[in-house]
Amino acid sequence: MPLSRKGKAISKTPAYQALHVARYKRQEIVRSIQEQTGRSLICYVGGPGSSISRDDVVPFADLLHNIDRYQPLDLLLHTTGGDADAAEKLISMLRTHVGSAELRIMVPDAAKSAGTLMALGADRIWMSDTSELGPIDPQITLRDADGNRILYPLQSYLAAFDHYSRLLKSDPTDEVAKAMLAKFEPTKVQLFETTKLRVLRFAERQLSEGMFRPPLTANVTAIAGKLMDAVTWQSHAQMIGPAQAKTIGLTVDYQDPESECWKSIWQLYCYQRFEAKEKQKLFESSFVCLTIDDAG
Repeated sequence: MPLSRKGKAISKTPAYQALHVARYKRQEIVRSIQEQTGRSLICYVGGPGSSISRDDVVPFADLLHNIDRYQPLDLLLHTTGGDADAAEKLISMLRTHVGSAELRIMVPDAAKSAGTLMALGADRIWMSDTSELGPIDPQITLRDADGNRILYPLQSYLAAFDHYSRLLKSDPTDEVAKAMLAKFEPTKVQLFETTKLRVLRFAERQLSEGMFRPPLTANVTAIAGKLMDAVTWQSHAQMIGPAQAKTIGLTVDYQDPESECWKSIWQLYCYQRFEAKEKQKLFESSFVCLTIDDAG
């Protein structure tokens, strides 16, 4: 402990401790969970209006700063999704840090879309009654000619394009099909097809480098395809619970909500979730506590 010039131990002032009491409480719970699991725990908790982005790289690096390399690691993850490229960067940082050791992702509430893509890179996923993953069908936000932001569900757009293309092929005189196809932009069709394939390959690679690393084997293409299946998952926000995730083929460890460890995880998440406001993201460990505003 640092000392003053007169040799007195320097400590946090009472006012400082009072201002940060919630943070100290959360970090106390983090240490308790680490004692129960025997491994380090880092946390990424996003507010409902936040999203995974490149801005997360620096605070993520801070989370790993005091974590021993090549040791088992837990990530508590809550996010509604975001940039798939940024998600790839974050999970790559984790996998590089742990090496061949086990990476486990705990999902107390939701890891949707790009959050699900991150979870696919874990060796194991912890889920309980409150937990959900989501479909990985890509969504892209583009600006129209007036500068308005428009969200495009890629698979729906491409499915509609394929539908009217088939109609016109079978009947070249179909005026409705001609009119509808005229509304589609070739550059968007190409972009959306490329993005869909990019996400599918990302998911396959995550599974191959995470829960199905050799000598483990699985049909990662089939698993990724199931997660992107727009027929099964008719909404991008649709819930994939622990039982469904297992049926798809993911390595999920169901946690009894009454177990002491999961109760600690849920308590920690509740503290964190109410700390992270609408457009904020909380990065926390037993050493680090960073809250950043979402720039999106």
